[in-house]
Amino acid sequence: MSETSKDALFSSLQHESFRKLLAAERAGTTVQIAALSRDFDGMVEANALVATDDEHDPEGSSTAFERAHVAAMLAQARDHLADVDRALGRLEEGDYGRCEGCGEPIPTQRLEVRPAARTCVRCAAG
Repeated sequence: MSETSKDALFSSLQHESFRKLLAAERAGTTVQIAALSRDFDGMVEANALVATDDEHDPEGSSTAFERAHVAAMLAQARDHLADVDRALGRLEEGDYGRCEGCGEPIPTQRLEVRPAARTCVRCAAG
């Protein structure tokens, strides 16, 4: 996308504002990943120290559930980080803020709430 089309979608002030918003989103997600990784590693380490059979241990099913829950949240956070990184790339390339589905501009309000959004609300719902 050319510089003029990027400027038509966002002013330089908005461009910088979205860059800062995405950078903050990235930093927060990185912190979340680190915390979830520590939690998951702690669970694995704690379970390695105790020779229990999850199937017959009354606490085993909840331990397995907690471990699976943290693993799912960790995977989701990593996916979100990848989405944020792609959004930062689109911002630098001048494609940020344009719906990948219909090509129309994504409303600024949506981007402020979901800075890594790739689609407008209509395309996201469909």
